[in-house]
Amino acid sequence: MSGRQGGKLKPLKQAKKKNSDMDEDDIAFKKKQAEEAKKLKEMQAKASGKGPLMGGGIKKSGKK
Repeated sequence: MSGRQGGKLKPLKQAKKKNSDMDEDDIAFKKKQAEEAKKLKEMQAKASGKGPLMGGGIKKSGKK
């Protein structure tokens, strides 16, 4: 009887997939993710180039 053995055993780690092990679905998914990230980055750049959406903002009265 070993004193520290008890409870659940941890599952063994699975080996990581290599690029050569990827099937067509994985490759298509990765490509789609890359395209979406590129589109998102372009949209962010386009949106940040412009000023505020509304020109008004908070208006202060001249009275004090």
